[in-house]
Amino acid sequence: PFSDYYLTTIDFYTLHYFASFCVVCYTIRNSVNDGDNRKTFAKRGKMGHLRRIFIVIKILFICHGNICRSPMSEFVMKDMVEKAGLGKEIFVASAAVSREEIGNPVYPPARKKLAEHGIGCEGHHARQMTKEDYETFDYLIAMDASNLRLMERFCGGDPQNKVSLLLDYTDRPGSVADPWYTGNFDATWKDVNEGCTGLLAFLKETYDL
Repeated sequence: PFSDYYLTTIDFYTLHYFASFCVVCYTIRNSVNDGDNRKTFAKRGKMGHLRRIFIVIKILFICHGNICRSPMSEFVMKDMVEKAGLGKEIFVASAAVSREEIGNPVYPPARKKLAEHGIGCEGHHARQMTKEDYETFDYLIAMDASNLRLMERFCGGDPQNKVSLLLDYTDRPGSVADPWYTGNFDATWKDVNEGCTGLLAFLKETYDL
């Protein structure tokens, strides 16, 4: 009967489109989980609305103890990401290369400096990075060359080209000022703010966000 044929046709097309959607999801997942392929896929601009749904860019900021520079970078970047409306596309965290401060909150002067700019850092507890972080995160961003060397040693090198310095994303590459020794949190804020601004611009351009 015509009604049976009509229903069968609907079921066929429903199954067809569902299968096509599954193929798209599988393709996107495999494309975006590979560092360089992920960037290439994003730059192609294919299926833009799906790209915005499925791509989550994961960033890990690293410093020595994870109580000053890297959490400042984490919370500054989170603030910028939210204000840009990209909270679903970009995930941000931070960690240490050492075990010295594990479990400790953000250092009070760093917390005060963030608060001066209306940025909170509640709930942060320092942690040491793990080898698994290298596979989990797309960008592992160090505050200085010493952090970078320890990160690469910790991860067994940088085969996927994921490791960089924060100020590499500015026009003045180098190390983020370390306030632990100088007490100059204004200099650290300037470096962190410029670095995160440059990083966000880089991500927007690279992933067409």
